[in-house]
Amino acid sequence: MRYVKLGSTGLDVSAIALGCMSFGEPAAGGHQWAIGEEASRPLIKQALEAGITFLDTANVYSGGTSEEIVGRAIKDFTSRDQVVLATKVHGRMRPGPNGAGLSRAAIMMEIDNSLRRLGTDYVDLYQIHRWDSAVPIEETMEALHDVVKAGKARYIGASSMWAWQFAQAQYTAELNGWTRFVSMQDHYNLIYREEEREMLPFCADQGVGVIPWSPLARGKLTRDWAETTKRTETDRLLNENNVYVDGDQQIVERVASVASDLGVPRAQVALAWLHHQPVVTAPIVGVTKPGHLEDALRSLDVELSEEQIGFLEEPYRPHDVVGF
Repeated sequence: MRYVKLGSTGLDVSAIALGCMSFGEPAAGGHQWAIGEEASRPLIKQALEAGITFLDTANVYSGGTSEEIVGRAIKDFTSRDQVVLATKVHGRMRPGPNGAGLSRAAIMMEIDNSLRRLGTDYVDLYQIHRWDSAVPIEETMEALHDVVKAGKARYIGASSMWAWQFAQAQYTAELNGWTRFVSMQDHYNLIYREEEREMLPFCADQGVGVIPWSPLARGKLTRDWAETTKRTETDRLLNENNVYVDGDQQIVERVASVASDLGVPRAQVALAWLHHQPVVTAPIVGVTKPGHLEDALRSLDVELSEEQIGFLEEPYRPHDVVGF
């Protein structure tokens, strides 16, 4: 395993982050394709034994059961100080006007709930899952600062927003002497590269770590274009937002071509492309099978030439912005 600094912080993280959205009880709400605790635990153990130290979950994943599963696995398979544990806040967790969002009331309630479910007294990285236009950014940033000062989180991060919003949040924190975001978790992969316009240059300039979600485009980059899975058939966000369009098929075919030339699975090529992007710290890879994790680990050893990178990138065409 390779370890890298998270942005300009002193925090070392594994160059692969284990995405925990796939771990959870489907009956608890959320994703029908999530796998329960019995199937999740061997995968978490496999990741930890392989040297993956960076685990990313969220309060909203499968109604909080993802955090519970991850917390119990950490307790059973390693020690708390050996992992970098990240979770998020924003989505609806309970009824009522303060049951979601980024108000001070919601943040203070949800950090305690997340810590209880995770079975720990702090998280390493506490992230806002989305922007909340109904709450003044000053209120959100001060509340997050107080969470850090209370010792409940060591760093804070953000996810999927416009670059101007991220800049506003950072400026607000700096102006008031509050804690700044150290990471951006955004939607970025070979067939969705809109983040290259504003967000990624801003992160590079400001020393913010980039930890992309959906690095394999919800599996589209790992199989033939027309092939379907349980996830593609039931993923509400994928089906409603029209994220990936028919024009992306050529890129998927080029991934297959490069993978064939190198004699490796397609997933390794798609992830290797991200590893070759200087601004990327660690892609967040979700897994439901041991082979998914093996591909993620082996992608660190895949070397792509400049010609191969250009070949993969050349067909890209602008997309509608999605993800927030």
